[in-house]
Amino acid sequence: MRKALRWLLALTVLIGTLGSAATAGAATAAGPGATATTDIEDQLLAVPGMSLIQEKPYAGYRYFVLNYTQPVDHRHPDRGTFQQRITVLHKDTSRPTVFYTGGYNVSTNPGRREPTQIVDGNQVSMEYRFFTPSRPSPADWSKLDIWQAAGDQHRIYTALKKIYTKNWISTGGSKGGMTATYYERFYPRDMDGVVAYVAPNDVVNDEDSAYDRFFATVGTAQCRDRLNAVQREALVRRAPLEKKYEAYAAENGYTFTTIGSLDRAYEAVVLDYVWGFWQYSLLSDCDKIPADAATATDDEIWTTVDTISGFSAYADQGLETYTPYYYQAGTQLGAPTIRFPHIEKRYIRYGYQPPRNLVPRDITMKFQPRAMRDVDTWVRHNAHHMLFVYGQNDPWGAERFRLGKGAKDSYVFTAPGLNHGANVAGLVADQKALATARILEWAGVAADAVARAKPLAAFDSRLDVRDVEREPALRP
Repeated sequence: MRKALRWLLALTVLIGTLGSAATAGAATAAGPGATATTDIEDQLLAVPGMSLIQEKPYAGYRYFVLNYTQPVDHRHPDRGTFQQRITVLHKDTSRPTVFYTGGYNVSTNPGRREPTQIVDGNQVSMEYRFFTPSRPSPADWSKLDIWQAAGDQHRIYTALKKIYTKNWISTGGSKGGMTATYYERFYPRDMDGVVAYVAPNDVVNDEDSAYDRFFATVGTAQCRDRLNAVQREALVRRAPLEKKYEAYAAENGYTFTTIGSLDRAYEAVVLDYVWGFWQYSLLSDCDKIPADAATATDDEIWTTVDTISGFSAYADQGLETYTPYYYQAGTQLGAPTIRFPHIEKRYIRYGYQPPRNLVPRDITMKFQPRAMRDVDTWVRHNAHHMLFVYGQNDPWGAERFRLGKGAKDSYVFTAPGLNHGANVAGLVADQKALATARILEWAGVAADAVARAKPLAAFDSRLDVRDVEREPALRP
């Protein structure tokens, strides 16, 4: 979705001190052919198609980076395979398991998502197909869709459920929250619960007025005016700031073949500015925005735009990592378009760039308008044990998942004042207690723990990083 390459989705946690990996090493339940004392590494590597890349010890856990052999096409598994990278944060096979994906690359450093801390469980994390190195070669891009990705998760779950036999909960943030939702739609019997954070739901791709209403009211008038003025001023000063951009690109070796020109890239970065602020910043951060854009220096305008939007985002080098996302946005997921009533038309040459302009032309794309409608209808009428968490000031929440009469034991909560990093911990007290209790019950933990409605694992400052899910920019 929207951000510069340097803000790539990742868990920025430190690796634990290297040492003995014996802690929590013995499994308390075993898969077929194993015994109760079989080492967890042996059990994992006994899964057909599983291979070890690396083990990174962390106190109280075993942490494995693995490859798992997946079919390129789940409809025709005999037509080629690829290696999909996954990680396993192993605590104990007697504990529940959280199945996480961010929808992009997987971090290879130990990290624990909020539901994993709440249930004090194991965590399996999956790299989304076609994000390198989890990409088939040659890449048949027609096999990158939400059904195929759900098939990846289903096969991983089926293989590891024989080892981790207790309850499973799927989770993810933003595109990862979407992914968890799509997985539930196609395989509703796999998971015991779903916790989807800040998951956009673009049901009708061409109708985006909800975003315009959001930007007209978010935050305060003073903050909105500051942001709008800087965005406009960056386009008014296009000529001198593009000279700065040319020097910046030359210094870093950036090229602009995919989007078409430096001029297009410059405008795309600037048009991302207001959206990017609300996605990743808090209202209190408005104090960091130039108070008077008209009298600000060129360097001040450049710095604030670069800090929030990132001038590397639309260079070829910034787009390349996210090609799978842009492809999906232009074929199934959809992408938002907003108006800029505070900017005169003469200053906007291109408007938001469609996903087609952000993917190399040799990759064929065709939009499928029924894909998101199908998921939305299913969630409204069939959601069961699903929790959606949104941030009040997050633009992506303007188009969100909603529940209908057919939904059971499912919830949509909004964290006041929070952005794209909204979580259960940020909810108001009664919703926080309810959400925590439901996650614990879905995970199958003891009734007394459910009643307390508190995370079962103590907070770990290195393991439980609560960073916003930072993603690439997208301008349809």
